[in-house]
Amino acid sequence: MFGRLGWAAAAAAALMFATAPFVATASAQECPRGTLDKAYCDWDNDLVADLPTDESKWVDPGTIIFSYTPVEDPAVYQKVWDGFIQHMAKVTGKKVVFFPVQSYAAQYEAMRSGRLHIAGVNTGGNPVAVNCAGFVPFAMMASKDGSFGYEMEIIVPADSAIQSPADLKGKKLAFTSPTSNSGFKAPSAILKSEFGLVADTDFQTAFSGKHDNSILGVANKDYEAAAVANSVLKRMIDRKVVDPSKIRSIYKSQTFPTTGYGHAHNLNPTLVAKIKQAFFSFPWEGSDLQKEFKKEGRFIAISHKHDWNVIRKIDAANGVTYACK
Repeated sequence: MFGRLGWAAAAAAALMFATAPFVATASAQECPRGTLDKAYCDWDNDLVADLPTDESKWVDPGTIIFSYTPVEDPAVYQKVWDGFIQHMAKVTGKKVVFFPVQSYAAQYEAMRSGRLHIAGVNTGGNPVAVNCAGFVPFAMMASKDGSFGYEMEIIVPADSAIQSPADLKGKKLAFTSPTSNSGFKAPSAILKSEFGLVADTDFQTAFSGKHDNSILGVANKDYEAAAVANSVLKRMIDRKVVDPSKIRSIYKSQTFPTTGYGHAHNLNPTLVAKIKQAFFSFPWEGSDLQKEFKKEGRFIAISHKHDWNVIRKIDAANGVTYACK
């Protein structure tokens, strides 16, 4: 394992030299693509980018770059993913480097430009990464019995006078990022449809950048309320980063799919098969992943078309389109 500075430097170097720049593999041809960017095709209508038909466009990097969604400070997950990184290196026969992206947008751009090969992308960001970066999700964490998911909760300081979402009128609510499902998209749609509250009309908004910032902001009374993923909240409580007695929940949503794990659309299919093998054969028992993600016990296969249908509906309710810049 790299020391902290050595690890970061190695990751940055690997990202810089990992692959050739992004090439628009499908832009020169007419093909079915739905809402995908013009760089991609979707002949099989599974809503994700197809592998390029031209084998010269396939990528087989000497070093595989992996990143995890920056729901908290990326440095938190350096050790958590180390055992998994070592397992993937053994299964693929390649060097694997964990890269700590600082924002959702940076993660999408890194994959689109060819500098990122495998990623765990946050729930709300999956459709963006799929449509704009050629991200192909195939796995998700689940409990041993196959159940999965998390909820969006709106939290307030424990002694706040706010008792329900209706009381947010005239108050300030912290969101995380515009591409976050639980940190923006879902609460915006729910507050409008269920409570008649429109952001920046009926209540003020602030963007904290990450779920941990929102949670700590509420605990420290920097924010009057915040919409967060309760999976992040639970992990922060377990690590004693936040005192649960300082926070109170006033709303809990339906269950949503969790972080989706996937690969760049143009990876060599032989390598993709090994990457999937690494995910589905990872030994959870006693691992750092098990210690961090206590509810989970394995990776399960997913379908972006079916499992993210509810997220696309929330996007539609919010008027979100996947216009790639």
